Amino acid sequence: MLTEEYPNLPHVATVVTYPRFAQLVADSLEVEGVIPTVVSGAFPSSQALIEIKVAETKLAVQDGAENVDIVMHVGEFLSGDYETVCDEIWEQKAACGDVPMKVILETGDLLNLSNVKKASILSMYAGADYIKTSTGKEKVGATPEAVYVMCQAIKEYYDQTGIMVGLKPAGGINSVKDALTYYSIVEEILGEKWLTNYYFRLGTSRLPNLILSDLAGKEVKFF
Repeated sequence: MLTEEYPNLPHVATVVTYPRFAQLVADSLEVEGVIPTVVSGAFPSSQALIEIKVAETKLAVQDGAENVDIVMHVGEFLSGDYETVCDEIWEQKAACGDVPMKVILETGDLLNLSNVKKASILSMYAGADYIKTSTGKEKVGATPEAVYVMCQAIKEYYDQTGIMVGLKPAGGINSVKDALTYYSIVEEILGEKWLTNYYFRLGTSRLPNLILSDLAGKEVKFF
């Protein structure tokens, strides 16, 4: 497969699926180091009772999920109920145990960059191991402006706590140029420590073929 045709190309960090397929993906992965990941907590809307979100997350981890992505409750955030926002993130992180959890902020729905900064800080203090821009289901996905602000928040949190939180731009990443833009932002604000496939990830279904095409000098539709 990929390792045979492109032996010098690193593999992707994760394969993302819904919780009901966590065990299937975990049992089927044959490439060492690729992490089975689920989108949980009533993805993509987050519109479910917290008990349901917690149960879904806990079951996914039991079935072999090694990363979990949840969505911040945007409605509660915009209404100013930050306590509920943080409590829901904390409870779902508790259900993850040692499994890293990303909090999707849905930055395109947060109205302004001040809210992006606030949501980033709240999510990290509530237990996020990563912050992620978008579900990819809304009209506005990742933007350089939102990612810049999220990186600033991550740096401030690191300076205060010594804890490295990861970053995942996702949604609307359609070109190699887009990827390089986000790479450059992370490099400028956070530095090389974050430029690994653990702390810096890109959520995109289009990019692998585009990168392969650039490397090969011809159109490649491997994926």
